[in-house]
Amino acid sequence: MSGAAKAVLTIHPNSSQIFSGESVTLRSLPKATLTVKPNPVFPGETVTLTCSVGSDSIWNYQWYKDSNDYVLPQSARHTITGDTLTINGATVNEGPYWCQGERESRPTSSSISDPVTITVNALPVASVSVSPQGLLYSGETVSLQCDIPGYTDWMYYWYKNNRYLPSQTSKAIDITIPITLTGQAGQYRCEGLRTDQPQRSQPSDDITISVTALPKATLTVEPNPVFPGETVTLMCSVGSDSIWNYQWYKDRTDNVVSQSGYSNIGVSHISRADVSDQGQYWCEGNRVSRPTSSQPSDPVTLTVKSLPKTTLTVKPNPAYTGEKVTLMCSVRYDSIWNYQWYKDWNYNVVSQSVRHTITGDTFTISRAAVSDQGPYWCEGNRVSRPTSSQPSTAITLTVKALPKTTLTVKPNPAYTGEKVTLMCSVRYDSIWNYQRYKDWNYNVVSQSVRNAITGDTFTISRAAESDQGQYWCEGNRVSRPTSSQPSTAITLTVKDPNPVFPEETVTLMCSVGSDSRWSYQWYKDRNYNVVSQSVRHTITGDTLTISRVTESDQGLYWCQGERRSRPTSSSISDDVTVTVNNYQPKTTLTSDKENIFTGDRVTLSCTVESSGWTFYWYRHRPDSTPVTTTSVYSYILSRVSVSDGGQYWCRAGRGDPVYYTLYSDPVQINITERPVAVLTLQPNWTQIFIRETVTMRCDIQGEGDSDWDYRMYKNSQLLLPLNTKSEYRISPVYRSNSGSYTCEGVKGSTFSKTSEAVKLTVSDQPKAVLSISPQWLNPGDSVSLRCEVDKTSADWRFSWYRTVPNRAGLPSLSDKSYSLQPLSDNGTSEDSYTLIPAGPTPTGGYVCRAGRGDPVYDTLYSEPQFLWSADLQPSVSLTVNPNITQHFRSKSLSLSCELKGNSTGWRLKRYTETAWTSECPSTWRSITESTCTITSLNTGDSGVFWCESGSGEYSNAVNITVNDGDVILESPVHPVTEGDSVNLTCTFRYQETNPKPKTDFYKDGELIKNETTGEMTIPTVSKSDEGFYKCKSDEGESPESWVTVRVVSPGPSTSVLVGVVVGLVVAGVLLVILLVLLVRYQNRKGPLSPREPTRTPNRTKGLPRARLLILDSAEASAAGPSHVTYAQIQLKKLDKKKKGDSQL
Repeated sequence: MSGAAKAVLTIHPNSSQIFSGESVTLRSLPKATLTVKPNPVFPGETVTLTCSVGSDSIWNYQWYKDSNDYVLPQSARHTITGDTLTINGATVNEGPYWCQGERESRPTSSSISDPVTITVNALPVASVSVSPQGLLYSGETVSLQCDIPGYTDWMYYWYKNNRYLPSQTSKAIDITIPITLTGQAGQYRCEGLRTDQPQRSQPSDDITISVTALPKATLTVEPNPVFPGETVTLMCSVGSDSIWNYQWYKDRTDNVVSQSGYSNIGVSHISRADVSDQGQYWCEGNRVSRPTSSQPSDPVTLTVKSLPKTTLTVKPNPAYTGEKVTLMCSVRYDSIWNYQWYKDWNYNVVSQSVRHTITGDTFTISRAAVSDQGPYWCEGNRVSRPTSSQPSTAITLTVKALPKTTLTVKPNPAYTGEKVTLMCSVRYDSIWNYQRYKDWNYNVVSQSVRNAITGDTFTISRAAESDQGQYWCEGNRVSRPTSSQPSTAITLTVKDPNPVFPEETVTLMCSVGSDSRWSYQWYKDRNYNVVSQSVRHTITGDTLTISRVTESDQGLYWCQGERRSRPTSSSISDDVTVTVNNYQPKTTLTSDKENIFTGDRVTLSCTVESSGWTFYWYRHRPDSTPVTTTSVYSYILSRVSVSDGGQYWCRAGRGDPVYYTLYSDPVQINITERPVAVLTLQPNWTQIFIRETVTMRCDIQGEGDSDWDYRMYKNSQLLLPLNTKSEYRISPVYRSNSGSYTCEGVKGSTFSKTSEAVKLTVSDQPKAVLSISPQWLNPGDSVSLRCEVDKTSADWRFSWYRTVPNRAGLPSLSDKSYSLQPLSDNGTSEDSYTLIPAGPTPTGGYVCRAGRGDPVYDTLYSEPQFLWSADLQPSVSLTVNPNITQHFRSKSLSLSCELKGNSTGWRLKRYTETAWTSECPSTWRSITESTCTITSLNTGDSGVFWCESGSGEYSNAVNITVNDGDVILESPVHPVTEGDSVNLTCTFRYQETNPKPKTDFYKDGELIKNETTGEMTIPTVSKSDEGFYKCKSDEGESPESWVTVRVVSPGPSTSVLVGVVVGLVVAGVLLVILLVLLVRYQNRKGPLSPREPTRTPNRTKGLPRARLLILDSAEASAAGPSHVTYAQIQLKKLDKKKKGDSQL
């Protein structure tokens, strides 16, 4: 069959016999119509062929394929149901197909349909494109895009290493390559599905992601180890031919080293190394072209060694005047050092002089003097590293006066023939030898028949007139001090024989220097006047005793020895004069001190004109029992107290029976409490800082400044010998000056009590700490700045600054990041400063510092603190993409300064917990100075971000939080306006595994809502909705985010409209009142005469006056937020001018 229509002859009427004259109608068989859907078709799709015959009878259908004689049977791929043939899984072109209808009634069959061929088109083939192309590096983000040509509306399916990725359904996906991964990162392919034809694509070929290791940065540190004060050079390099910028890190990955002392050109310098610079350093490179960053370098530990210690020895110390003192400086290091010497303060370099010699490590003081006293220290310096040592500990050289020698002569005056004892003593704890001198320095007293030297005593056995003169002595010994000061010279006076007084007993003794027994003969006045025994004269052996002496006993006496053996007699002795003074002697009492303080030693001396007396001492009354009796003429009161004061007397007695002198005149001993020294620190601050000026003042309580000298001690060591000035000034002060200080007053041999100790603690220069409250600006609010210095310090005056771009003539921060513009001329005595009003202008950085004293001593500047506004600004706005404040770690983030108008020169800034401001971090990919993109967020990237212009303007600020957990809260980045609708969304890191978990929402820590959708909507937000929000579910808990609500005041036009309405209402009310009054008045008067005009009486007297106040828009704004318009209407008196006229 060719497929042409088959002719069918039909005869009507339906009769087997046709008569002449009848008409016959011939009709064609009804033709079958074949439709195919879809056609063309794609491999694997199902095709439906429908056959229909345009007749109202029920037909059965026969199907043909390839030829009209091949009837298509049912099969696995071919299903015949009624008028439909279904072909499952078409793969290649098929056909042609025909169909034909069949039935029992006439016509029993239809014409065969036109043939239809099924066309099977090839499925579109997916392909994957990779961006960036070329080498891929660790840590980068790779974008894969699935392209299926010719069709749209695909749903994309991604596979990695033949495993389906259910979370990736986009045409383009981003893959972040772990920073540690190299080699193959996986094989990726994609395919598409859709609802229209074709319903799927062929899978793409596998794309292999190969990762190349990032070039590694190399860090060198020279020198290392380093010494304090030296310059350290850190050099970072990446083995590549491109230009790199560098980021530096210390101790931890989120501690980016700020610009102070460092640079981004690969070479950084620490100009004055300190112990705080010690630690691990590493660096990494970054640049615009790929790879945008390098691997971090291996960490290098910078060691800051202490400068070698300098040791100072001082020998001897304490030294004595005149001694040689040797100061030796040494550094325990293997090189030759030169030494610098200092005395008293840092700038007083000790130089050579006549008495001062410097030789190598030794400084020699040849003859120490009191002026050499004071603190000394030294330090070493040399050409090789380290070029200097630490200064030695200061050692205070004390130069003491040589110990004083004391000479006592008893008796003095002496009488011829008496024994005189001269005793020399040095108040020191060692044994001394003594040298004695008479009349001049070279006349050394030596031993003789009458002069005996025993230890500290020189004895003249029989004083003669030739023994008269000046005597002094000095001590010497082997140990230090080897000599003492010479004693004060004492003049010995030798008088005629000791006088006697009436009624005394006189004893004369005669001796001959031989071992035989002698008898003695006594003579008076002349050789032949032999003294014989009598009532008052008794001769016993070698002794003549004259009792109850009278004036007649006065005269010359001598004696001679006699014996039987040869020689039978001796030579006659020298004569001795006995003088009898015809009166009773009187003693004289004196005290060695006039002003006596408790604790002093007081010596009372009782003198009488002759010797051999015993002394009797009395207190309060002379006729009382003696306080004490002494064989010497002095009475010592040790460590007196106030109770030891009063009147004292003395008298002397000698002989047996005792012969007494007259009582002395009384001496009044007044004892007062010892004055107390008081040491004060000026200024009286408990905390002192290096380079301040300190004055210590020593005052003697109740004594004023009269005649006192002063001694100052540090840590119980003499710091300042006798000084006539009561003040000791230290300028500048250093940590080495810390210590415990005391002082005492000295007046002659009198000392005050030592003062209570004053502790001086010297600390490093303090740094001010600034806080701002609130730190986020609300329009109309005042902002308080608070500046704090070390809490133990006082008397500060505070200066306040605003950070501005670097300008000549203004002070700058140490890292030169900002200049500082003073907020006031003179600063404040208060530690707080208020910015009023707070508006767009105050946003920015603020710094403070404090100063005190005269001259002014300043603290270090505080770290800048920033005042931010979340409100959009007219010149620039900071946009965030994604536009949320909380972000997951490892996700990407882009921040951009969107400029408005002609504003230029903006840079993105940030403030984090670990560093205050920095520009786009090197780990970020910076497109321009005003745009930064981070490919993989870290928790250390959390902080406040804003845009800052070269002229000091600020954009709105955004507080970004990077969360390491699994839940974040998506909330508005900018303040919302009262009345708006606000959506809060709780987002989960693995949202596809649990797309809508039950979520609790909290405000300011209180549960406010439960949602099953993960979202919460505030349909009409108000100021009361402002606060901290967070969400919580089984997946975890988000950080808190602050939602700011701004209240919009009605504008000027609204205010004017409200004012007009209120004014009209008031005017209307007053008009109604007026009409009512008029009607009532008219009713009282009765009906008006039609012939008389109406008269309006004056009824306004006593009525209150209303006011009309019309404010323009500016005044209305100043009037306050209510913007009410008031009205004043004044009702004036109605004057009767003529009938029927009235006036308002």
